[in-house]
Amino acid sequence: MSLDIRLLEPADREALLALWVESWREVDAGIDFAARRDWFDGHLAETVRAGASCHVAVSMPDGEIAGFILLDTASGHLDQICAASRWKGRGVGPALLAMARRLSPAGLRLSVNIMNHRAIRFYEREGFIRTGEGINPRSLLPIAHYSWAPAISR
Repeated sequence: MSLDIRLLEPADREALLALWVESWREVDAGIDFAARRDWFDGHLAETVRAGASCHVAVSMPDGEIAGFILLDTASGHLDQICAASRWKGRGVGPALLAMARRLSPAGLRLSVNIMNHRAIRFYEREGFIRTGEGINPRSLLPIAHYSWAPAISR
C-alpha cells in the first residue's frame, strides 16, 4: 500500500480525532484521552484558524487515515504528529516528517512528553536535537524540547 499526504478535509475529522485518542492512549494508558477528545477537536480548529496546517497520510487505495501532522509553518512548530497503531513502523512517521520539512524548510521545533520514549527515539533518529526541558502547562508532565534545522551545504 502507498500513502497520499494531503490537507485535512472535513470528512476526515472524526477518523483523525479517533486516531489522536488511540495514539495518545499508547503513550499513557492511565489518562482518559477519550475525555480529552473535545479539547483536541477545539485545539485543532483554533490552531488551523490561526494559520497552521493539518495534513493527513491516507493509505491508498482504501483511504484509511494512517497518520497526521499539525504544523505552524510560519514558526516551524510541529504541534502534533501521530501515526495509527497498525501503521507504526511502516514509514508513516518519516513520510509525515518529510512533509513537515518541505512545508517548513527553515527548521522545525517541537515538545514531547518525556515518558514518550518511542517518539523521542524517532525524533533523535530523524536528526532532531534536544534543546531543553520544561513542563507541559496543560498536563503538568515533564517535556523535552527538540529542534531540527536543515544541513548547511558547503
